Amino acid sequence: MIQVGQQAPDFELPSQLDGQKFKLSQFKGNKNVMLVFYPLDWTPT
Repeated sequence: MIQVGQQAPDFELPSQLDGQKFKLSQFKGNKNVMLVFYPLDWTPT
């Protein structure tokens, strides 16, 4: 489990717009990135 303030592991996800893949490591040193997890958002639950 990742703790608050710990560096996130590198991972890859597709863009929702065009499917282009992005790796977290692409943004290191160039952009600030905030990772947020919202369980059950946009679901009928």
